[in-house]
Amino acid sequence: MTTLSPRQIVENLDSFIVGQTDAKKAVAVALRNRWRSHKLPDEMRDDVIPKNILMIGSTGVGKTEIARRLAKLVQAPFIKVEATKFTEVGYVGRDVESIIRDLVQTAVRMVRKQKTEEVKDKAAQNAVERLLDILVPEPKRSQNPLGKLFGNTEAEQAPAEVDETKKPGREFVRKRLEAGKMEDQVIELEVADHAKPMVGMFSGSSLEGMGDNLQDMVSSLIPKRMRKRKVTVAVARKILEQEEAEKLIDMEEVSEAAVELAERSGIVFLDEIDKVAVKGSSSGPDVSREGVQRDILPIVEGSTVMTKYGPVKTDYILFIAAGAFHTAKPSDLIPELQGRFPIRVELKSLLKADFEKILTEPKNALIKQYKALLETEGLALDFKDEAIERIAELAEVVNEQSEDIGARRLHTLLEKLLEEISFEAPDMVADGKTEIVIDAAYVDERLKEIAKNRDLSQFVL
Repeated sequence: MTTLSPRQIVENLDSFIVGQTDAKKAVAVALRNRWRSHKLPDEMRDDVIPKNILMIGSTGVGKTEIARRLAKLVQAPFIKVEATKFTEVGYVGRDVESIIRDLVQTAVRMVRKQKTEEVKDKAAQNAVERLLDILVPEPKRSQNPLGKLFGNTEAEQAPAEVDETKKPGREFVRKRLEAGKMEDQVIELEVADHAKPMVGMFSGSSLEGMGDNLQDMVSSLIPKRMRKRKVTVAVARKILEQEEAEKLIDMEEVSEAAVELAERSGIVFLDEIDKVAVKGSSSGPDVSREGVQRDILPIVEGSTVMTKYGPVKTDYILFIAAGAFHTAKPSDLIPELQGRFPIRVELKSLLKADFEKILTEPKNALIKQYKALLETEGLALDFKDEAIERIAELAEVVNEQSEDIGARRLHTLLEKLLEEISFEAPDMVADGKTEIVIDAAYVDERLKEIAKNRDLSQFVL
């Protein structure tokens, strides 16, 4: 669990996302409260449930980006799902309980990675011994077929002292391995042939969980098939280290720790929640929308979901829902679901000043990305401040005149602006041109007519 203070969380998010301070603060406080609740006495801790968050804002203002960056920041199981992927029980589509199954799977990966790190040194030692077995094989014992037939075992017991004679050779190869002198040598390695998962065989409704269990049962009954691969010593070392680490890890312990981690620290980001909101009474293709809300409700309220790693209680999982709510309103969600998202945060539409910051300030800002892409061709782009200001201004104007798609408008503008340069770049460099200056005049030349012509901008931008 992250021990960052709310201010540190916001500062970290600020380096990637411009503005939206209210949303960042709400997320930071929710994470810190999760940490605080773990410090409470046992009798009080069980009564403190996380306060779920509902983010409201048009597309492209940073809702998903906050979730994506949060996933990298927090040391907790995190999953982002689209509400539109799920259907009411009885319809073809994903069952909402698969959200929790996926969350637990994420927790298992995290715990397994942690356990692998703990046994890394021991696994590396074991992998070296197995490599030496391949590189310096034991001499084959000669067997007398007649002796074996009549029960004469003397021939099998004879070469017991061979270990001493081969030991110097083994130690010589060990030193060469440690010195890295054999990394490119090709050897033949026997590895387990992992069967391809039966994707899609059980993809509907609650059969999905049954499919997972059936797959596990079948794979445990069928013995592992082995196949031979020719690989370098460097690749073989990695494969063997992984196999040895798996042998050293107790999967029962991993499963128990993962379930507890998902229950106490799990975070679910539920995107496009507005797409399952129903305005008034509906029928036809929208018939299952309210059903999806009803199915999501028990998970958000707190219930027990069966997974292949054991039952998982959802009472203390933090849910962050987000939606544009263009046509629907938060009040169009069923009242019980509204009540489960007590913290409402409205993300503001982006203005010219925001667009300027988005273009230049974040660590991997759009201008920096395009410069780096064309530098690979040997072409340097020089964006003048007036050009950046003009692009930001056009983004605001086009968003006002047509659909407001937030920061995504900058992608379409920059692609159109640099289309000719991107196409001609290799030829320009070949002709000796190594720098191009982008100023306000160039921006106007490439974009002004399209931005001015409202009908055309709707199709092009």
